[in-house]
Amino acid sequence: MKNFTFKVKKFFKIEERDSTITKELLGGLTIFLAMVYVLPVNASVLEDAGMNFAAVFAATAIAAAIASLIMGLFANYPIGLASGMGVNAFFTYTVVLSLGFPWEEALAAVFVSGVLFLIISLSGLREKVITAIPRNLKIAVGAGIGFFIAFIGLKNAGIIIDQSETLVQLGELQQPTVLLALFGILLVFVIHSLNNKLSRFAIIISILVTGFLGVLLGLIFPGISSVMPTLGGANLGGIGDIGQTFGKAFTSLPSLLSNPMAYAVIFAFLFVDFFDTTGTLVAVGHDAGLLNEEGELIGGKKALIADATGTIAGSILGTSTVTSYIESTTGIKQGARTGLSATVVGLLFIVSLLFYPLFSFVSSIPVTIAAGSPFESVIFVSPATSLALVYVGALMVSQLKEIDWNDNVAVITTFIVILMMMLAFSISDGIAFGFIFYVLLMVASKRAKEVNPVMYVLAGLFIVYYLIKFIAFI
Repeated sequence: MKNFTFKVKKFFKIEERDSTITKELLGGLTIFLAMVYVLPVNASVLEDAGMNFAAVFAATAIAAAIASLIMGLFANYPIGLASGMGVNAFFTYTVVLSLGFPWEEALAAVFVSGVLFLIISLSGLREKVITAIPRNLKIAVGAGIGFFIAFIGLKNAGIIIDQSETLVQLGELQQPTVLLALFGILLVFVIHSLNNKLSRFAIIISILVTGFLGVLLGLIFPGISSVMPTLGGANLGGIGDIGQTFGKAFTSLPSLLSNPMAYAVIFAFLFVDFFDTTGTLVAVGHDAGLLNEEGELIGGKKALIADATGTIAGSILGTSTVTSYIESTTGIKQGARTGLSATVVGLLFIVSLLFYPLFSFVSSIPVTIAAGSPFESVIFVSPATSLALVYVGALMVSQLKEIDWNDNVAVITTFIVILMMMLAFSISDGIAFGFIFYVLLMVASKRAKEVNPVMYVLAGLFIVYYLIKFIAFI
């Protein structure tokens, strides 16, 4: 056993990164619990595109397992991967429902974008891109992602809901499930504020306590059992149904590439994945101490290859773009620093296919708001996982102290990045606006020579991207 432990520590460089096997295992479990919601949610989104729910569920789980294992065993990064939220909505509601592409061709477009992504990663171009981003902008992206995932957490908790006139408003706090989510958020901050050994396990303790408390409340008070988390439920794995989506990306390539609009779709998939992943890697790399003195990702090329390979595998299996998950920061705060945590995530995604009911207390629960009024609607609340997103978001905001607040361009671009990430509900849009404003402001302030040439190219590409998105897609 000692020999095995030694080999594990050596393979993942656990001691070199000032970590322990226990921290890595807990970090991996935490990341998985924060990500597992993607299984039913992604299947539901792609079902709207005409795909089989069970098949997509299985494809999502298997693709997440493959990508996370590659990230852990090959890249040695503490990052979990799965089908990206946001890009799956683009897949369904823009590419399939608005542009009229069959879902099979949409999968083919994801496959092509993944292959291009892999080529770019192998060429080292993406590392040059990350290196070209100025330090202040990198910090802004990391802090912006903190605000973004905290906003997602509050939304998933039902504490913040949409409203037609003001866009957002305070949710219905009298709802039992929303109150449970609020309890979880308070609990994780209380444990963190204790500032003792227990604080290191704030996330995992809070997730388990909140989830099981919900289960107990449903048992103790049967009247609210329908709106409480549960450990019961049917197996959603649907492994036998995956044949309905497997390989469709290949058979649909000829028809896809014969459509001129397909190239704009492929470009959009590639662009969103490119910068969502870049933002996530920079943020996670910063928190995990995986950036060198120049702000470059240590061994980042392997992480990029793992991400690209995940997209290719996912498209073949039958799911939308697979990407690095910002929820991985929950594991980083738990102490994860190596690929062992990502390996744990991958293995748990495999297990989830067979034992999904064991994890169902972290799933989304339907809650009816404004019941009986013309504005009645249903939202989905995730009490046990929303707390992790809010907690990590709050911790990531601390990066702002490293911004050069005497630099007017840095201040404005930081503001733009954070604002646009939250209000556009997109990491890549926040990065895009930040890059464009950075270049324009540097030129306007007669500091054009300080800008890396790559940044001019990126700003121009972002402008082209929006022209394609909002003009070509009309």
